[in-house]
Amino acid sequence: MLVLGIETTCDETSAAVVRKRMDGSGEILSNEVMSQIAEHAAYGGVVPEIAARAHVDYLDHLIRRALQRANVTLEQVEAVAASAGPGLIGGLLVGLTAGKALAWAAKKPFVAVNHLEAHALTARMTDAQAFPYIVLLVSGGHTQLLEVRGVGDYRRLGSTIDDAIGEAFDKVGKLLGLPYPGGPNVEKTAVDGDPERFALPRPMFGRKEPDFSLSGLKTAVRNEASKIAPLTRTDIADLCASFQAAVVDVIIDRTRAALRVSREAGSKPTALVVAGGVAANGAIRRALGRFCAEAGLKLVTPPPELCTDNGAMVAWVGIERLELGMTDDLTAAARPRWPLDAQVSTRHHGKA
Repeated sequence: MLVLGIETTCDETSAAVVRKRMDGSGEILSNEVMSQIAEHAAYGGVVPEIAARAHVDYLDHLIRRALQRANVTLEQVEAVAASAGPGLIGGLLVGLTAGKALAWAAKKPFVAVNHLEAHALTARMTDAQAFPYIVLLVSGGHTQLLEVRGVGDYRRLGSTIDDAIGEAFDKVGKLLGLPYPGGPNVEKTAVDGDPERFALPRPMFGRKEPDFSLSGLKTAVRNEASKIAPLTRTDIADLCASFQAAVVDVIIDRTRAALRVSREAGSKPTALVVAGGVAANGAIRRALGRFCAEAGLKLVTPPPELCTDNGAMVAWVGIERLELGMTDDLTAAARPRWPLDAQVSTRHHGKA
């Protein structure tokens, strides 16, 4: 089964061709990604209008290249899948319209993909992970803990009540004068810092509900930086290390709470899956590895290139949904907001 996937929700333009192996995992035949970091660097963040225009400029070329590198034609793929939300409306419209047009022209089924579902199911593409499992979805725009019970069947255990973790990393990076994008540069700078120098708060720590709050931590970093300004390189490294250590502590505590809530409800998750751009953070991965070893859980961390936005994860959802007959017509709308736990399919509950 071959599916073409298109991703344009934010500032990565991507097209990919994926097929399903006999063992249930996916084989990525091509995964073309064009980053827009250079276009947005001068503004210190993603500018929606610039992102949408870049998708228009790049997408046709990337689709053509993805098909060529996979050595297939559009006629040979069995369906076309495109991200329909959540995300920036301009980018969503570019990718969704292109996907619909290709499906219509080639007379292929079309799948409108929830971008969050694509992150949540990536572990099934890379590791043939069986249901149910818990996913920690951490990115620039989303921070959620979800129970993944089947394709289209999700239970939200917790989420952020303010900033996403990736957003907090980026804002701290910008606050400390680090280059864009802030998140990866905070991680790099933290390597040389003292994580115990600044006594930063751990918001929501110990709460029964597995929710997150990052705005107070971000404000605490700003306050500490203001007290000792002007900042030296050592100050910046210590602030980054202290901030990252606080985030790691919060993630472990909130994940522990989510696992408890899931088990108390009678679920038996087989693994903890980490997805989203922040999942590439090494300190977070190492801490979650220790946590899972203690909790008796398998930890699944897809390769870093599959944690950030990409067309392969969208193509994989296309495969999963096509197998279950869960396709969409060409009236499917772009949805800037699309909660993953709002799309429940009890008909396929629990199937691996």
